[in-house]
Amino acid sequence: MRRVAQTRPIDSLFPNTYMLKKIVAVLLSSFTVAAFAAVPLGSQSVLVVEDGTGKVLLEKNANAQVPIASLTKLMTAMVVLDAKPDMNEKIEIDRADVDMLKHSASRVPVGAELSRSDVLQLALMSSDNRAAASLGRTYPGGLPAFRMAVRSKIKALGLTQTVIEEPTGLSPHNMSTATDLVKIATAASAYPEIRRITTDTKDIINIKGRKVEYHNTNRLVGAKGWDVGLSKTGYTEEAGRCLIMRFKSGGKDNTLVLLNAKANSARQMDAVNIRRFIAGADEPKVMKASVTTKKKAVKRSKRTRRAM
Repeated sequence: MRRVAQTRPIDSLFPNTYMLKKIVAVLLSSFTVAAFAAVPLGSQSVLVVEDGTGKVLLEKNANAQVPIASLTKLMTAMVVLDAKPDMNEKIEIDRADVDMLKHSASRVPVGAELSRSDVLQLALMSSDNRAAASLGRTYPGGLPAFRMAVRSKIKALGLTQTVIEEPTGLSPHNMSTATDLVKIATAASAYPEIRRITTDTKDIINIKGRKVEYHNTNRLVGAKGWDVGLSKTGYTEEAGRCLIMRFKSGGKDNTLVLLNAKANSARQMDAVNIRRFIAGADEPKVMKASVTTKKKAVKRSKRTRRAM
């Protein structure tokens, strides 16, 4: 008589399978909207974290190491302030501070003498590269000591994927991840000077006897409906449009990092959509930049040759 093999449930053949299924199910259900949120984003790397709890609200390629452009200047500011220099001391902008790598524009002429406080204001609020370069150059012990201080700060903050070689962010070798940049934003927000400067909408600074008005590079600072506690933009061709911002939405404080958006409009739209998402509004829709807008942005970029 022919025997018919009895089929047994796979769970009985592999006793741990059922438990494994449960674990996987729990893990999948515990995934925050960080992995699956239906929020269209133009930036290539994104991380949004709820301050205090550290809860990840949105995430996209958060551990990809990429150039960070002028987001570097937050680290420059922290390292300079840690050295406790005389902020009223006059700094003369030198030819060595001129950008010879990307030839970015600057409204701070060589030979101008400004207080270190004003130089920091220009480096953070207006993202001026000559200002940032002069902060590194005049650091106690010069650029070599500045670089050592940066490496020590990186280690102290536990930044495992961050490399910073110079103070401006013009070098594509200044790299980090969205994950590390959230840590940098958190650390920078502990400095009252950095919070104040990066959230100023504009300032008037005396340049060679002439009053010159400078503006914040982040248009969302001071904009209606935005409560910004820290801000820094960045741009180079390699890094794309970048943004670090701490802001209040949905009754909570949040930190946002956007990296490598292809246009300023895309970066700004990402920030707006993220704020709406956190506030609990209906699922936002991103407006795609028109071809005309993109062409104008490219022409403007080539004309000004400015890296922020």
